[in-house]
Amino acid sequence: MAGGGGFAHRVMSYLVNELLVDSLANSKSFQRFAVRTSKQVEELSNIAAKKKEQFAEQMKDISETFKDR
Repeated sequence: MAGGGGFAHRVMSYLVNELLVDSLANSKSFQRFAVRTSKQVEELSNIAAKKKEQFAEQMKDISETFKDR
């Protein structure tokens, strides 16, 4: 009988998760939040990629400067 509590917990957890997912999926405010967050993450990723390219170019320039000496 030790496994009975685990099964009941899994069933309750599943039901709560289903209710939560359904309510969030149908929530207009959560959808707006998700879209805004997604756009912000995408913008930050683009900024980070540009900075990475700039840094790589600077490192290339620095290494060429020291190579020429």
